[in-house]
Amino acid sequence: MKFIISSHTLLRHLQSVSGALNSNSPLPILENFLFDVKNDQLTISASDLESTMTTTVEVTSKESCLIAIPAKILLDVMKTLPDLPVTFTVNEKTYQIDLTTNNGKFKLAGQDGAEFPKIPVIDKPNSIEMPAEVLLEAINKTIFATGNDELRPVMSGVFFQLSSENTTFVATDAHRLVRYRRSDVRSARSASFIVPRKPLGLLKGALAGLKSKVKIDYNESNAFFAFDNFSLICRLIDGRYPNYEAVIPLDNPNKLTISRDAFLNSIRRVSLFSNKSTHQVRLKISGSDLRISAEDVDYNSEGSENLSCEFSGQDMEIAFNARFLSDMLTNLGCEMVNLEMSMPNRAGILTPSDAESKPEESLLMLVMPVMLN
Repeated sequence: MKFIISSHTLLRHLQSVSGALNSNSPLPILENFLFDVKNDQLTISASDLESTMTTTVEVTSKESCLIAIPAKILLDVMKTLPDLPVTFTVNEKTYQIDLTTNNGKFKLAGQDGAEFPKIPVIDKPNSIEMPAEVLLEAINKTIFATGNDELRPVMSGVFFQLSSENTTFVATDAHRLVRYRRSDVRSARSASFIVPRKPLGLLKGALAGLKSKVKIDYNESNAFFAFDNFSLICRLIDGRYPNYEAVIPLDNPNKLTISRDAFLNSIRRVSLFSNKSTHQVRLKISGSDLRISAEDVDYNSEGSENLSCEFSGQDMEIAFNARFLSDMLTNLGCEMVNLEMSMPNRAGILTPSDAESKPEESLLMLVMPVMLN
C-alpha cells in the first residue's frame, strides 16, 4: 500500500497530536502514531489511553491501510526534511514501512494498527457548541489554577458547568480559585463535568488562531471535542466538584483599583526578597498609597515599593503568596484591576476594572491570604 504526502504538511499534523503521547505508557504500541488511510484521507491518532487526539489530512492513495508507526523517529525524520513529497510504502504482512523522497530512502518497523486501543464511542451523548476563541479563552483563564494533589483529583481539572443561562468554567487548587463565565454560551440542558488538565493543554495548542466552532459531546465518563479536522476524546474526572460559590466572600467593602502592569511588576520585583518557602508579600494600604513589601529573615534581605492607587474602605494590611498573585495578574489580561477585600484573614477577589468588563463575560479570581508574620 502506498500514499504520498508533503513532509511539512505531515510534520504539522504530527506535532498537533503528539502532545497526547506518553513516554511512560504501559502499552508499547502507544509510543506509535496510528495511521488510517481511506479514500485519499489520512487520519493520524495519538493516545495515552486517557486522551486520544486525532487529525485528518488529504493524501494521494488508491488503497486503504491501518498501521502503527514509531512516533519519535518519524517526528525526528520529518523535522529534518525540507518541504518535499514523501512516499510511504507499507508492507501489510510484515508491517515494514519505507519512506522515499527524491534523494533518500528510510526503513521503519511498524506494528499492526489493529492492536492500537480502540477510540471510545460516546453513547447517547449530550452536546454543546461554542466558538473556538471562547473555549480557548476559558482554558487560558483557568488552567493555571488547577491543582496537582493526588488525594484530591477533582481539583486537577477544570469544572465545566452548563445551564440555559450561561456556561461557567472553574479551577481551584484550594489556595486560589478562578471562575470564568460566559452568558453568550448556553445549553438546553443543565449539566456539569470535570475535564483533566492534560487534554485541556492539548486543546489550548490546537485551538490557537481558529475562528471555527467547537462541538462538545459528553456523557458521564467521556468528552469529545471536534473542530475543523481535529478531534479529541478524553476520560472525565470522576467525583463531586467542591461547592466553589460557598468560598467566594460576598461582602468586600475595601476596594483597591490599580494598574495591572505596575502592580504585577512591583510584586515580581519585591517578591525576589521574600521568604523562599512562603513567598509572602505584604500589601499595606493607606488612603491612595499602596506599600508592597517582603523580607527573608534567614538571609537578612528585604524589599519594598510604593504605588499610587484608588482605594475606598478602611486602611488595612494583608499578605499573599506572591506566586499566586503574579499568576492571577498575568492571566487577567486587562489594564486596570480591582482587588476587593474584607479582612486580612479572608480571601481577596481580583476582577478586571468595571470599565473593561465585557457584558457577555464575567471573570473572578480568588486568592487566599497568608498569615502575617
